[in-house]
Amino acid sequence: MAEECCSADLLEWIGPDVSACVFGRLDHPADLVRAAAVSRTWRRCVVESGLSKSLCLRLCPEVATVAAAAEVARSPPSTAAHESGHERDYRIYSNLAGAYVSDSAAKPSAECILDCIGASRTDDFPAETMENTLDEEEIINFRPSYWSSGGADDPEAPESLTYRLNSDICIVDEIRVRPYQAFFQDGDPIYSSKVVRFRMGHYKLPRGSETFVMDDYENKMVNADEKYMWTYTSPEFPMLQKNELQSFKLPHPVLCIGGVVMIELLGRVQKQEADDRYYICVCHAEVMGRSLSPLFMVEISDPEGYSILKYLPGAKDLSIDDFLQDDTKDSPEWHYLVGRYRQMNHRAVVVSALLEPVHYMHDVGGISDDDHEDDVGGISDDDHEDDVGGISDDDYLE
Repeated sequence: MAEECCSADLLEWIGPDVSACVFGRLDHPADLVRAAAVSRTWRRCVVESGLSKSLCLRLCPEVATVAAAAEVARSPPSTAAHESGHERDYRIYSNLAGAYVSDSAAKPSAECILDCIGASRTDDFPAETMENTLDEEEIINFRPSYWSSGGADDPEAPESLTYRLNSDICIVDEIRVRPYQAFFQDGDPIYSSKVVRFRMGHYKLPRGSETFVMDDYENKMVNADEKYMWTYTSPEFPMLQKNELQSFKLPHPVLCIGGVVMIELLGRVQKQEADDRYYICVCHAEVMGRSLSPLFMVEISDPEGYSILKYLPGAKDLSIDDFLQDDTKDSPEWHYLVGRYRQMNHRAVVVSALLEPVHYMHDVGGISDDDHEDDVGGISDDDHEDDVGGISDDDYLE
């Protein structure tokens, strides 16, 4: 009798409900994977109870917004025996949770912004466009580089800047914002906001439906809030009225599903003397995190704009050079997703190259330093005095 008790599987004695409850207490994806490797009974309990997805939801609640998850094989699917959805979900969510935990602990954060989507308002478009916030420097080609909101009489009037990240799915843990100091105005005022808040999510329409921003009207349309599905909203962080890159660390690493981040600038603290209106100006912004692509990609194909998580297990051990090569044996979906990843990676390289600092000699193009003395941005100090938003004192003399 003793031998029979010892040889029996523990889970058969305590039953499936208690077993699932016990396994549900595990808080690391590696522990759950190890438990599933003990025996067929243990694996069946872990897989069929959906414990990997439950743990993934506990680690990153943003996963709850995913409408479906799919595994994309490199080779076209064969006519082999049908595999249960439980097995597929187990692989997808255990790998996602594992990537979330290991990347957050091991890989250093890097700048994730690819390009700009749009600003809520821009005072002098395109001279003060939000594209200026991609560069770290406050002077570019002898011109001040910053984004400026429109003026407002209400100090609580909000503004926002929306960026596209360099990956469909990123782990974001920190966002940095540097307010702009108008050194060409009396007193060198700093046009910061009172607080900042961050949203993450995705564009509701399928990729490729976005339009390029060519004027201020299109800028407002592409930035309309109803065009996005936000999967995470941060708490509010106070912003200092200082000319420095201010760091805002999120309460926990956030899974940005869809690759869109909005920086909300809430409340105003500085008036422009020229028109006695409140402005917010940003010199530079950074979104710090780590990409999970190409192992994971996101598709937006649902009419309501819900996201579909795509897991590409064949991408785990491939190098960048491997992705540059096409194989006629690849499945159509693999070919499409990897091609999109290559396109995003190439675009990130181009943007990075364009943002490299340009070092000028003392005489460039026949224009000497003397020509630029007391002249910022090709506009003299008299034109710039008390002017943040492209409005000069002369406009207000009458």
